Amino acid sequence: MTKSVTLSVKDGKIREAVNSFLKDLFAKKIIDVILVPLAHPAGTNVVQALVTNPAYLDKADVFAPVMPVNSARLVQSLTRLSPVNRKTAVVIRPCEMRAFVELVKLKQIQLNNLLLIGIDCPGAYAVTDYSKFATGKTSDEFVKDGFKWAEDKILRAGCQICEYPYPLAADITIGMLGLNPGQQMLIQAESAKGEETLTKLGMNLEPDSEPAQKRNAAIAKFAAEIKDRRKQFFEKTKKEVGGVENLNKIFANCIKCQNCRQACPVCYCRECFFVSPTFELESERYLSQADKKGALRMPADTTLFHLTRMNHMGNSCVGCGACEEACPNDIPLLKIFQLIGSETQELFGYVPGRNVDEPLPATAFKEKEFERIGEK
Repeated sequence: MTKSVTLSVKDGKIREAVNSFLKDLFAKKIIDVILVPLAHPAGTNVVQALVTNPAYLDKADVFAPVMPVNSARLVQSLTRLSPVNRKTAVVIRPCEMRAFVELVKLKQIQLNNLLLIGIDCPGAYAVTDYSKFATGKTSDEFVKDGFKWAEDKILRAGCQICEYPYPLAADITIGMLGLNPGQQMLIQAESAKGEETLTKLGMNLEPDSEPAQKRNAAIAKFAAEIKDRRKQFFEKTKKEVGGVENLNKIFANCIKCQNCRQACPVCYCRECFFVSPTFELESERYLSQADKKGALRMPADTTLFHLTRMNHMGNSCVGCGACEEACPNDIPLLKIFQLIGSETQELFGYVPGRNVDEPLPATAFKEKEFERIGEK
């Protein structure tokens, strides 16, 4: 049973209460570094920053409704070659955390000295939308009015159908679901490391507190609601993308910039097949293909590129929508990848990012896999 403590919020200042908690981690020397979203000096964005001076935490804004980069990719850059040698906290959203867990399994992130702090996420806007209409509003206003994923059609597509807007694998969770965040939040220990950390802070943890019960009830209610919403979303998506003609139509705007590959947190290969010599062809080979077809689209293999990505990382797709955000031509990649990814994951009974100890489907064999579709 998880233990938690209630974090009081004075005068509705949610951001201030959270930042005070983060500063306390520095003051008690529990951490030396923190990766956390900071308000950009330009005032038009909130970006992840690696903070070693706690004075900068006055600018921290963990609930700001924008996610320029999936932070799992940032932690990968930080730890892939060597683990951090200082005590480092990482504050990330649930989809970022699920991607983080997948990258740990893929040997792309080293966990040494990392403390994972997750948040209940009220959603995020595209960077361009945030800079247009969210600038000037505090995240406090957004959080108090948040958790309306289905109603807010301006939220990123991934947020509107997010299945897990709460952390699945954190050490510590800053919880708000089912509570009035303008008055109180929940600081919950999700692991032995998290419990040890909160104890060092001098917090009096209690099991199964009333706020924790309210949050659990809200999560259960949300799980029932999102199941129907995702079903409707996927039924509509199948009609839009089903068949070769529809796929060709959707990918007609693709210029093969590969921004989606660069932004995807679980596209982890250091050398991508599509930027390898395999696709560096002599002019005669292009001309030969053009002769066979009568006309050859350039750049070539745009649809093949996307289908290969689906096959490669569909099991680990966490639905963060970073691919769609990175596309310069507004291709609805989130819809396609979530449709294919969710169906593939269901076949294996796999939830990406659920547990760091749960093996990847491609690396584990189960004797009774696929019996329900007739295989023996």
